[in-house]
Amino acid sequence: MNEFAEKLIHGRVHISPKRLGNPGPDVSQKNQILLAANAAPDHGRMMPWRFIEIGQSSRDALGEVFHKCLLDRDQNATTIQLQEAREKALRGPLLLLAIAHYEDDTNEISKEEKLVSLGCAIQNILLSAYALGFGSGLSSGKALQSPRLRNLFNLADHEDPICFITIGTVTQNKLGRIRPSVSDYHSLF
Repeated sequence: MNEFAEKLIHGRVHISPKRLGNPGPDVSQKNQILLAANAAPDHGRMMPWRFIEIGQSSRDALGEVFHKCLLDRDQNATTIQLQEAREKALRGPLLLLAIAHYEDDTNEISKEEKLVSLGCAIQNILLSAYALGFGSGLSSGKALQSPRLRNLFNLADHEDPICFITIGTVTQNKLGRIRPSVSDYHSLF
């Protein structure tokens, strides 16, 4: 394997959004990161995904949705928990919402294959960000299944929010991950 590709694939690790700060990607770097998504496998050239960037001016609205979603699930949430829910929307300089897009007039491509394509697009984004010197992390949570979040982003019935992608400069490193051996996930039939 090419040494650069190996370093890129094996060097990238998940960084918690709490550990990602400024500076984030500039406009040119952001475009380079987003262009990496379109190299994902895409049977039928359907592009069964899209990404919404949550700009700084929209972070408070997302934080309010996180706050309300927590109250929907737990009426006894503490003030600290509610504040932490709001603050999740403020983490990291570049915040994207990954959306799976299932609409298919031909019904020839399965939902699962469309999700795999989205996963590959996400991985390309993560690897591209890492190649440019940025850290990145994925986050999800129960708010993703909330009608409140769907309404905030005006999602269509054939779309699902899958995860948030946060990209920025690593402000605090974490311990390296011990990766499984090949025999842990590979077998011969």
